[in-house]
Amino acid sequence: MAGKRQFDERRTLELARDIFWAKGYGATSIQDIANASGVLRGSLYNAYQDKETLFLQVFEDYARDFLAKAARVLADPDVDRALRAFFDFTITSMTTGEPARGCLTTKTAIDSKADGERINAALRRLLDGLEHLVRDRLSAEDTRLALPAADAARVLVTMTRGIVVMERVYQDPDRLRATARSLIDVVLAGQRRAVPNRR
Repeated sequence: MAGKRQFDERRTLELARDIFWAKGYGATSIQDIANASGVLRGSLYNAYQDKETLFLQVFEDYARDFLAKAARVLADPDVDRALRAFFDFTITSMTTGEPARGCLTTKTAIDSKADGERINAALRRLLDGLEHLVRDRLSAEDTRLALPAADAARVLVTMTRGIVVMERVYQDPDRLRATARSLIDVVLAGQRRAVPNRR
């Protein structure tokens, strides 16, 4: 039937995701994905036109799954537990594998070969979506926050990018979790502010 994929698309996209994640966008070729999946290179080109379009399909699936999982861990009614679970989720994701696979979003963002506007837009959508989830979770916690919910969300999401680099250097998940806990304590310091002494 015209237009029908002649291969298992879900399996192929999952294999492609793992290769992009391990090698990076620039170092991955369509042939690498063909070799891993057993799908002919010509069939991949027919289905996706080029490597960028294939990557964008892979990344769209990855982003949807990542944001859904982030939303679940942030749903904890206790905000401190929710934020700790959020960082635990992101740290576990980036430290999975041997060697640790890192973060697909950050790895792509710093890849000089992945500088197309469509890829940049996809990265922004994921990070904006993540920031939106965190901001919504914090919006009911104004009395506990040391800064406005939108600012706190941006700081927390930015930290999830920074710990990717620290993981690469130190390869110590416990260190990353301790750093995340310190930031959470700062963000939730609103209710613990000392009342200034009056003279």
